[in-house]
Amino acid sequence: MRTRTRSSRRALVTTLTALATAATATLTTAAATAAPDRAAACSGYVGLTFDDGPSGNTTKLLDALRRNGLRATMFNQGQYAAANPALVRAQVAAGMWVANHSYTHPHLTQLSQAQIDSEISRTQQAVANAGGGTPKLFRPPYGETNATVRSVAARYGLTEIIWNVDSQDWNGASTDAIVQSVGRLTNGQVILMHDWPANTLAAVPRIAQSLTARGLCAGMISPQTGRAVAPG
Repeated sequence: MRTRTRSSRRALVTTLTALATAATATLTTAAATAAPDRAAACSGYVGLTFDDGPSGNTTKLLDALRRNGLRATMFNQGQYAAANPALVRAQVAAGMWVANHSYTHPHLTQLSQAQIDSEISRTQQAVANAGGGTPKLFRPPYGETNATVRSVAARYGLTEIIWNVDSQDWNGASTDAIVQSVGRLTNGQVILMHDWPANTLAAVPRIAQSLTARGLCAGMISPQTGRAVAPG
């Protein structure tokens, strides 16, 4: 009787092991098959960027981006990162990239080199202290730059990123107009949007649909080239 019980147990263990091995092989094969399909769906990448956060709208924006499978670069102001570290961490947790947008959003080209340095360095520190890592990208407020601004940014290992398309969301653009502006993006290009407009938040699902329809995916912005590329 005991011999028969031991034999039954051994047979059961052998069967379960075989089933587990087969299941693992099936899952591995499925994953290997799915990965090329996802890659094939992206004929190019664009950079979605949101300036001026984090704000009271950030949580809703992150939720919308996640629900629609989008990743973006968040150009944060240092003063807001320092005041809202939990939101910076939420940006990272949602798969976003955090970048430098100065500390107080001044017209940098009207400041001294020391003042420019303060705006950039304090933001680097604020973002890092908030858990956003050390930014590699920098966007000057209003897109205003010159040789001094670029040299100070370079001193902190930052690549200056302006934009190819301006959504005009900061200027009251409608949701339709914002979606249409995304439709002008081509492979590698970057669009300017903002963290706070309600119309931008409302546009997110349609932005995702627009990109999918054209075979484009939301990518990261390369510090080497300043262009949107596949997420690393």
